[in-house]
Amino acid sequence: MYLEEIQRIKSINAEGFKKNYLIPQRPVILEEQISDWPAFTKWNLSYMKEIAGEQNVPLYDNRPVDYKDGFNEPHATMKMSEYIDLLHREPTKFRIFLWNIFKEVPKLQSDFLYPDLGVRFLKGLPMLFFGGTDSYTFMHYDIDLANIFHFHFEGDKECILFPQSEGKFMYKIPHSLITHEAINFTDPDYEKWPGLKYARGFRGSLKHGEMLYIPEGYWHYMHYHTPGFSMSLRSLARKPQHFMKAIYNIVIMRHFDNLMRKVKGQSWIDQKNQKAIARTQSVLQSK
Repeated sequence: MYLEEIQRIKSINAEGFKKNYLIPQRPVILEEQISDWPAFTKWNLSYMKEIAGEQNVPLYDNRPVDYKDGFNEPHATMKMSEYIDLLHREPTKFRIFLWNIFKEVPKLQSDFLYPDLGVRFLKGLPMLFFGGTDSYTFMHYDIDLANIFHFHFEGDKECILFPQSEGKFMYKIPHSLITHEAINFTDPDYEKWPGLKYARGFRGSLKHGEMLYIPEGYWHYMHYHTPGFSMSLRSLARKPQHFMKAIYNIVIMRHFDNLMRKVKGQSWIDQKNQKAIARTQSVLQSK
């Protein structure tokens, strides 16, 4: 993999962001864009435990996809206070993924602002993500191929990004939003996964209060070096092909995949994994 360092700047206005990053669809890290948010000084794990400790939260780990699991179905639940205690106590693979805490704890909505970056945000969909030491997500892209504005709080997190076009080298699973789950994107095995040698992407690290712009449809992999959490805001895909693909994913693909899991069981998962390898091998043979 060739990974270019994501550009870092202090902050930017709407005109500059649209011209230099949104229109060319290029990622960037803004180091001080949200320094005026109450969340900048208030949000940490202890505060979340205090304000949302009694909430039951959905948890995900890194187990291989099982045919019995529904689309984005959590692997466990736990009270927020217990989960944060776990994060402080020991490394854990359990992560909170796509949790709209603001519906359950409306008070948190007054802690942040929608930044003036020249885009229309989907204001009903702010989501939180939590992870512990050395936990990580599979390489994936979001079902709606949205532009993502990812704000990090407490701790350090590494982010690896690829444009949609690189999926052909990354063993993308058919009828899915992920690459082959056996790939370690932190330390890739190029002998086992030779297609990765041709993938071109970006790498960057986030600290408290920094914002990462993830262009629409970008593949992303997140690795928590220390316990922490992030919030994502979204803006609809602007490219027509991405918008149409988002509609297909939401209306057809996820329901078809759930149906095939019920009909064919684990053989459906195994078949998709085999096809992912075969398709990337075919791309390599044509190079």
